[in-house]
Amino acid sequence: MELRHFRYFVAVAEELHFGRAAQVLGISQPPLSQQIQALEEQLGARLFNRTNRRVELSEAGRLFLDEARQVLAQVEKAADVARRAQAGELGEMKVGFASSAPISGNIPQAIYQFRKAFPAVQLNLLEMSSHEVVDQLAAGHIDVGLTRPVPLPDSVVMTELFSEPLVAVLSASHPLAQGTEAGLQLAALADEPFVFFPRNYGSSVYAQLLQLARNAGFSPRFSQEASEAMTIIGLVSAGLGVSVLPASFHWMRIGGVVYRPLLDDGAQTAIWLVQRKGEVPARVAAFGRLLAG
Repeated sequence: MELRHFRYFVAVAEELHFGRAAQVLGISQPPLSQQIQALEEQLGARLFNRTNRRVELSEAGRLFLDEARQVLAQVEKAADVARRAQAGELGEMKVGFASSAPISGNIPQAIYQFRKAFPAVQLNLLEMSSHEVVDQLAAGHIDVGLTRPVPLPDSVVMTELFSEPLVAVLSASHPLAQGTEAGLQLAALADEPFVFFPRNYGSSVYAQLLQLARNAGFSPRFSQEASEAMTIIGLVSAGLGVSVLPASFHWMRIGGVVYRPLLDDGAQTAIWLVQRKGEVPARVAAFGRLLAG
């Protein structure tokens, strides 16, 4: 029994006329009659009562019609699922992101627009360090990533979405909080204790801070560590040290801290969209276009 048997049967059952059903199906009448007879033989049941003047559904035919329609509807549903999956409209998309990425630039709006455009796609956002994003992407565990600049393997490519300055994060009561609204040099913080990410956390800003400090002639003294930027800012607010973070954290509005631009050369960071090389799934490509737009 083939799908065409179901289609032929439903057409005849709806038209109750072999000639009209053949026209609807775009075939000639004799093959249609032969296929209906073959279907009845396979089922071992007469589906139509035929006379010279009319065609009627038998009792078996009336019951079979409901089932045949359900079969065809399920087949069409399965085909639609396949088409939508191919178009990127279904499934799951895993996005790895560095801790500061979602609050930066147009990323929140791009995520919102993606969810509107692809409501049936489960968007799974996974927070991790930039190095972990790249590792997970290369291993195929996530579909796309948002990172700060880090070394990339040959299997991963990047698109820079935007860049932003690094800022010094100071307690509002710190002496340097006054008169530095236009910015300060990192060397001004040489004697300060720093609150920062752990070295093994994999934050790309850690290596950048060390390089900027070397250029300024000192090595930072880390007094407190925290894996979350909000915790770092909170500890700065409590007077436990100073920090350096991407400027986008200014929007977090945690009380008791001020943000001052760093005037050192190279005190910039960026957000990258990272993807695996090769063919990109439709939903990943759409997400990338929204971010880049």
